[in-house]
Amino acid sequence: MSPDEGGAGAGMPGGVLARAGRLARQFRAFFGVGIVAAIVHYGLLVLLVEAFFYDSASAAGAGYLAGGAVSYMLNRAFTYDAARGHLDALWRFAIVALLGAGLTWLLMWLMTRGLGWHYLLLQGITTGIVLVWSFFAHKYWSFRDRA
Repeated sequence: MSPDEGGAGAGMPGGVLARAGRLARQFRAFFGVGIVAAIVHYGLLVLLVEAFFYDSASAAGAGYLAGGAVSYMLNRAFTYDAARGHLDALWRFAIVALLGAGLTWLLMWLMTRGLGWHYLLLQGITTGIVLVWSFFAHKYWSFRDRA
């Protein structure tokens, strides 16, 4: 195992830089997957609010869950070097997604009532908060990334 892979010299600057580079690559992949999932999420959100007259908080939660299904499949394939088996990672991913949906709903509910801003602007703020939280939750718990 080389120092860049976490061997004896992993505490050296080269090991730190390698880990930081890997984290940056993973976050970029996670972000790219997130764009695809967000298209699904926002598409369903707008459809439910504008065509079916759902309240924005419930529609945001439904959109989050649909985007989550896309996110699991793509992150499993492209983002993380999962140490967990598929079934073990799936139930953990589902828990993080449900917590994220709850956090999305809560933030949207609080902000739409408290701030009175347009729901799409508030959804963008909510997405940023949940994005960072879920990246680390999936990296260190759902998939238990190898590095």
